[in-house]
Amino acid sequence: MAYSRERDFLFCQFCGTMLCVPSIKYAECPLCKSRKNINDIRGKEISFKISAEDIRRELGINIIDEQKVQLSKVNKKCEKCGHDEASFYTRQMRSADEGQTTFYTCTRCGHQFQEN
Repeated sequence: MAYSRERDFLFCQFCGTMLCVPSIKYAECPLCKSRKNINDIRGKEISFKISAEDIRRELGINIIDEQKVQLSKVNKKCEKCGHDEASFYTRQMRSADEGQTTFYTCTRCGHQFQEN
């Protein structure tokens, strides 16, 4: 198959809807019913390479590096050294109808523990 640099041969030239191929003679737009000769499409293919970054950009998702995030502090007694201050963050680890898991890090000894 030949690679095509024109990327719109599979789409309707009037409304932009993707064409379907109901016959061996033509491709048809399911929305406006315009037709394109199948010979204009035959033998062409398009390939795309999409990265995870492309998907995040399209969906508007920003990745935050956890090392740069300022963690909140709370009065929570460390299980290891008994110090009463820890930084924490929460994550949804289980299904959405269950509570979040809270992860603590002792500000004195660095011991990490969690609470469900």
